[in-house]
Amino acid sequence: MKIAMVCFPGQGGSGVIATELGRELSRKGHEIHMISYERPFRLEQNEEIFFHKVQMNDYPLFPYPLYTLDLSAKIADVLRSFAPQIIHAHYVIPNTIAAYLAKELYQGVAPKLVTTIHGTDISIWGQDHQLRPLIRYGLEKSDAITAVSHTLKDEAHLNTGINNIQVIYNFVNESLFQYHGNEMLRLQLAPGGEKVILHISNFRPVKRVPDLMRAFAMLLEDVQDVVLVLVGDGVERLKTIELARVLGIEEKVCFVGNVPHPGPYLAVSHLLALSSEKESFGLVALEAMSCGKPVVATRTGGLSELVEDGRTGFLTPVGDINRLYVSMKRILQDETLYRVFASNSREKAAKFLSSIIIPSYERLYTSLLE
Repeated sequence: MKIAMVCFPGQGGSGVIATELGRELSRKGHEIHMISYERPFRLEQNEEIFFHKVQMNDYPLFPYPLYTLDLSAKIADVLRSFAPQIIHAHYVIPNTIAAYLAKELYQGVAPKLVTTIHGTDISIWGQDHQLRPLIRYGLEKSDAITAVSHTLKDEAHLNTGINNIQVIYNFVNESLFQYHGNEMLRLQLAPGGEKVILHISNFRPVKRVPDLMRAFAMLLEDVQDVVLVLVGDGVERLKTIELARVLGIEEKVCFVGNVPHPGPYLAVSHLLALSSEKESFGLVALEAMSCGKPVVATRTGGLSELVEDGRTGFLTPVGDINRLYVSMKRILQDETLYRVFASNSREKAAKFLSSIIIPSYERLYTSLLE
């Protein structure tokens, strides 16, 4: 099949899954076209995937960029040049809307439009009274809709009234996430042999990274042989760096920035900590579990479908800094508990391997074309 993937290029879960899905489908012989305003950060230059960059035009008449129109024009250009049978839009606004407009512009056999909702396109924008009708319209014009968790499917139905949504979970490529860490990286992050608590996010307010920082400051009062490593970048990164200074913990906190593949960092960590207000699935939690790492996370969204409280880690109420601190402390100080959680995490992650999940997308595409 010829499939066009429309996505955001950053470290958010929607862009990661779109890229990994395109990569896995390409390996299985499908022709994949990625469309975005930048090359997705996990998409290597030498991969057998077509990348089409959206050209952002400067219109002096308008005070703001018209990305949706530029994206529509690029998708239409890809349709004319390569005639993909499927357009798979990851995230409704603006990707689904732009894809539908491109379909209307196209003079050939119209491709099928698949939309995958990933989270904030429903949980935040879906509650906006101005955008909700547009989101509903985009979903109604899609030939198929998928959600990355049952929680997100239910929320989409609540916010839009649409119920013909199929759940296809996010997945992990088992070859990218190994259980053995890089000793040089471990020494770089924890030169004193400290245990590593890892956090990976795009540093948006919804990730509530300051909650984790305050919980970590409490933890340091009881446990000294531990460091906090934060991977990623975003609007609140500088604020978080300043908070580390104010809390007096800057020497125990390492800000790594964006990395294309978090596997090496996950492999050398002791546990993953997430303090998010909302998570549609929690892809990084799955990647950590694939590396055999316990996860301490907030009880929100799809994380409750992935992390088993008391079996693969701990789930805490959103904003409960004390529970976050206590949960991390228990895992750090109880080696028996840690080993049990690590083993259970690998077992649970095995249910979300790409070899299991990718065929669900192939079956969906095939059913639309038939």
